[in-house]
Amino acid sequence: MITLQQDTDGFVRMSRHYPASVPIAITFNDGTTGQFSGQVLNTAYDVALAEFRAKNDLDARGYSRTTKGRTNSGNKIDYVPVHPGMGD
Repeated sequence: MITLQQDTDGFVRMSRHYPASVPIAITFNDGTTGQFSGQVLNTAYDVALAEFRAKNDLDARGYSRTTKGRTNSGNKIDYVPVHPGMGD
């Protein structure tokens, strides 16, 4: 089992996908805990990554389609928003 702690902004640190069948326990800011499968968190990660790419003018594969004069170092996210009852 993997245990994660929600930060004060409502996110958990997650820089990669977890195995889909692994149980993950999250302790939320309000003191409650929730147990989720890796697949639920992987879906949340994918949604957060898609939002990040859309906000930064990246395509679905993470490539910048702007002129060469601009460099974009971020094709990765480290924090995923979570909330009690997600995946229900």
